[in-house]
Amino acid sequence: MNLVVIPARGGSKGVPGKNIKLLNGKPLIHYTIEAAREVFSDEEIIVSTDSEEIKSVAEQTGLKVPFLRPDHLATDTASSQDLLMHALDHFETEHGTPVNIVLLQPTSPFRNADHIKEALNEKSEDAEMLVSVCETKANPYFVLKEEDEHGWLQSSKQGDFTRRQDAPKVYELNGAIYIIAPEALRSKKMGSFHKVQKYVMNERSSHDIDTMLDWEVAKIMSKRNRSIN
Repeated sequence: MNLVVIPARGGSKGVPGKNIKLLNGKPLIHYTIEAAREVFSDEEIIVSTDSEEIKSVAEQTGLKVPFLRPDHLATDTASSQDLLMHALDHFETEHGTPVNIVLLQPTSPFRNADHIKEALNEKSEDAEMLVSVCETKANPYFVLKEEDEHGWLQSSKQGDFTRRQDAPKVYELNGAIYIIAPEALRSKKMGSFHKVQKYVMNERSSHDIDTMLDWEVAKIMSKRNRSIN
């Protein structure tokens, strides 16, 4: 079995109430729950929330939310690793150690079941973590700049390239999928993982909602998807 964690904290500053805000008539968190249920059984999926309202909305899908997060995991300072460890402890009391821990953030509504399946299939046995990424437009060899000690802008990363397409590809985390080895999560900080593997997604599928502009773009994308379907 795998452990799938969908984190959904009640407080949201960029888009108030975004986890249950209606996107194309459907609560945002439902997109991720529905994608997860196409791949995993209900007993593998945990919605980790501190909010009774989010719990109620999540359970509209038929998925049971087994607990509310304790207060110390409901703050701005609580880390993803903290809430994953809490969910892992709960899961292991009933099912033992999972094969993988799969973190699916509800702010990625265009990540679907096929992406999750592909990522699972691509994950190496040796990888401490697989993360979904997209190729970034902000290539540090060309468009990213840093101030030097004199206040002048310099390229963030030096390289002898005359064209952007000649530079190495650079990826950014899109926040859609994290697949983590349980033993790695228990033994070290996620930021200290060295064996990190990528799963590449396109720009459209990678859209993450963090601001109201992101939300407005998602509304347009969602309406377009509905008209195509």
